[in-house]
Amino acid sequence: MTTPPEHAPAPLREVSFGPLDQPLSDDVNRLGALVGEMLAEQRGDDFLALVESIRTAAIRRREQGESEVVLRQHLETMAPGTAEAVVRAFAAYFNAVNLAERVHRIRRRRDYQRVGSASQPGSLHAVLEALKSDGVDLDTLAQWLPRLQLELVFTAHPTEAMRRALLEKEQDVVRGLIVGMDPSLTPQERHAERERIRTAITAAWQTAENPPTRPTVADELEHVGFYLSEVIYRVLPVFHEALDEAIQSVYGTRLPLPRALAFGSWVGGDMDGNPNVGAATIEATLTRQREIVIGAYRRDLVRLASLLSQSAERAGIDPAVHERIAHYRARFPAVAANERARHADMPYRALLALLDARLAATAAGDAEGYARPGEFAADLALIGTSLTNHRGEHAGGFNLQRVLHRLHAFGFHLAALDVRQDAAVHAQALAVCLDEEGFASADPAARAARLTALLAEPVPARDIDALPEPARGTLAVFRTLAAARRSYGSEALGPYIVSMSRCAADALAVLALAHLAGDDAAATALDVAPLFETVADLEAAPEALRALLSEPRYRAHVAARGEQQMVMLGYSDSAKDAGMLASRFALQQAQIALLGIGREFGVRIVFFHGRGGSISRGGGKTEHAVIAAPRGSVDGHLRVTEQGEVIHRRYGIRALALRNFEQVAGAVLRAGLRPRKAEPREAVWREFAREMAHVSRDAYRALVHDDADFPAYFREATPIDLIERLRLGSRPAKRAGTGDIGALRAIPWVFAWAQTRGNLTAWYGVGSGLAHGLATWGREAMAEMTAQWPFFATLVDDVEMALAKADPGIFEGYSRQSPLHGRMFPRIRAEFERTCAAILALRDADELLSLDPRLRRSIRLRNPYVDPVNLLQQSLLRRWRADGRPDDATYRALVATVNGISAGIQNTG
Repeated sequence: MTTPPEHAPAPLREVSFGPLDQPLSDDVNRLGALVGEMLAEQRGDDFLALVESIRTAAIRRREQGESEVVLRQHLETMAPGTAEAVVRAFAAYFNAVNLAERVHRIRRRRDYQRVGSASQPGSLHAVLEALKSDGVDLDTLAQWLPRLQLELVFTAHPTEAMRRALLEKEQDVVRGLIVGMDPSLTPQERHAERERIRTAITAAWQTAENPPTRPTVADELEHVGFYLSEVIYRVLPVFHEALDEAIQSVYGTRLPLPRALAFGSWVGGDMDGNPNVGAATIEATLTRQREIVIGAYRRDLVRLASLLSQSAERAGIDPAVHERIAHYRARFPAVAANERARHADMPYRALLALLDARLAATAAGDAEGYARPGEFAADLALIGTSLTNHRGEHAGGFNLQRVLHRLHAFGFHLAALDVRQDAAVHAQALAVCLDEEGFASADPAARAARLTALLAEPVPARDIDALPEPARGTLAVFRTLAAARRSYGSEALGPYIVSMSRCAADALAVLALAHLAGDDAAATALDVAPLFETVADLEAAPEALRALLSEPRYRAHVAARGEQQMVMLGYSDSAKDAGMLASRFALQQAQIALLGIGREFGVRIVFFHGRGGSISRGGGKTEHAVIAAPRGSVDGHLRVTEQGEVIHRRYGIRALALRNFEQVAGAVLRAGLRPRKAEPREAVWREFAREMAHVSRDAYRALVHDDADFPAYFREATPIDLIERLRLGSRPAKRAGTGDIGALRAIPWVFAWAQTRGNLTAWYGVGSGLAHGLATWGREAMAEMTAQWPFFATLVDDVEMALAKADPGIFEGYSRQSPLHGRMFPRIRAEFERTCAAILALRDADELLSLDPRLRRSIRLRNPYVDPVNLLQQSLLRRWRADGRPDDATYRALVATVNGISAGIQNTG
């Protein structure tokens, strides 16, 4: 056994824990000790002593007010190779804390389940109990339940794209910690689990965090596919079982369960600003997703065949099963010929082997394969019926039902592939196809009229391959979508999203391009989803939707789609455009107005929320956002993006994925079955919010968009130049354009500020707006609005968290790298202090997060680890920039700091 080194860290000795959280303290200290042992083994005792001296200096700076000079002395002259290793060491500690906290959530969930008498807050059982006590009877629940649908859409927008090899090692650590909860383990078994964890930690240290090349679209698909096929696929049936159990427990009976969970993906279909995505990646993605999910079903069939060993002489078998076996033996004679004689008396096992053969044919695209998932479901249901008829429900029926739950959610497509493109690209393609040079710049009404006329015309015969770009690639996409519907089924495709939508013509363009590509079925088969992104576009969205639904051809399209229109809301660009307060208010108002227009036209409006990982991109707890949404906007159906490190945090561990599903489903149940009552004060509060949003927007834009020096300051005071070089995703960091701030995508914009610990994107301007409200209407009125209006309460919660995670002192070190520091930093610091003061006044508190001690403690726990990484990043940035930004050891050390800070602060982009 390895002897713990002299300088083994004690990560939590400076933070107090209550008795309920003592196991978390134990886990973190246990993992911290293993990390220390690993570092001593891999880099030597002197290296571990260096890491520990930096850590203790950072703690003294935080806890005892020691000068930052002492800490900087450790870092300023550190060689790049040593700096990279030090940063990786701190990142290893961050990962230990992150994993321990996630496992502690599992432990707390188990504690609730073990007690049995108390439902965990947010669980399905707790939600149904509350609904029943609030008057929701069984008939009401039964009528409403089929509406429940959660669509979680995974995007390729990584800010923490952990390699699959490292994800698998994390799983090993988690399994070891969970096994360690068993009090009956022997000392030898505990030692074995400790060694298993040590192996995973050591192997992770010896694995590079990032691949040597920028990920391709196919790489991104494999990354998202890990969560879908290795975590969500396994836990999805458990969610349905939990819903079934909760209904039985609370209402005393069973109800038919809805197909409550569905999944989507943007990987391979998001063309917006990504030249690497187009018709070829759409086809390749659909093929690969089919391979992944059919491979998972085939593994399930192997497990079922092992379980369903019933002999015909011991258990009854429905004649239909024997008939299906005979049918498939004739279709797959080679498989039938290879059946083992010793299994001849096991009909279920024989049939499952034949079903596997048909699945293999499906994956290969052979004619003998299944045409649709429903055919496979019918074969499985045949076995299920036979089991039920012959007392076999407890001899394999449960396991069979789990496969059916998966099949209903994943089909043969795994996740519906959304397609997205910028409205401007469509307009340029149409200008080429119509041979009308001025089409893209024409008046919106004129464009809409021209497209309406085009839809009534015959498709002109033309060679698409002879067209110039962007027309050739755009029409090729629409032809691929038409072919994909025939090959993979319509359920394999999600909506066609038009980013930067501003008018009715932007949605009509999708139908017009499909028409030009010869896809006549698109008029009924395509879901067109305009995406309104900036605050101005959100404010103009109601007028655009009214014009769109007033156009007879599009109105017929919506009728053919079941009188339902999807509208996507952009959280990222609206916040980048006008600041968070103005963005959140514009999103809230747009939903209210769009719902009203839907009622006017008899159309159900389904919102698709484009939320990111950080607070300023719509991040935060989804269940809180659902409750805070306008009444009627979440009518049983929630479609939302999952991005970046949020995917890893929510779906990296099965038990936490299940908890997330339950919390979100519970919030949708509450919002649909017992929406909050109309609040007469809300009209007044909306006027308050409107005025504060205007003040906040003016303050934000005055700095970010109107100050001519700000773009230069941003590039000097943040590591944006480093972030633009990172190989995090297949998509470029900028849209087409020349303006630094306007052309930069929201993700690197937010990511850059998060790296500095300034978090400016989440709070700048908010303080000015809140201070105006406090001065105009008084603290009592503002506090009442905060306590009683869920929209405003959620906004305040999110801003408070962003402020608590920010550190102006750390950010000042970045700011000083700009010649504009003397003019810019005091302005930013003043707004930070103004925002903090306003939040504390609303809370009537002396410190941030006074109502969330767990989060406050978690931030305090991480600060001494993140601070040195930030200071190292500042030092390395100065050296790297002075040397001309080469790809050298300093650059590699800087990349390590980006990974380390991301792991330490979370909610990065």
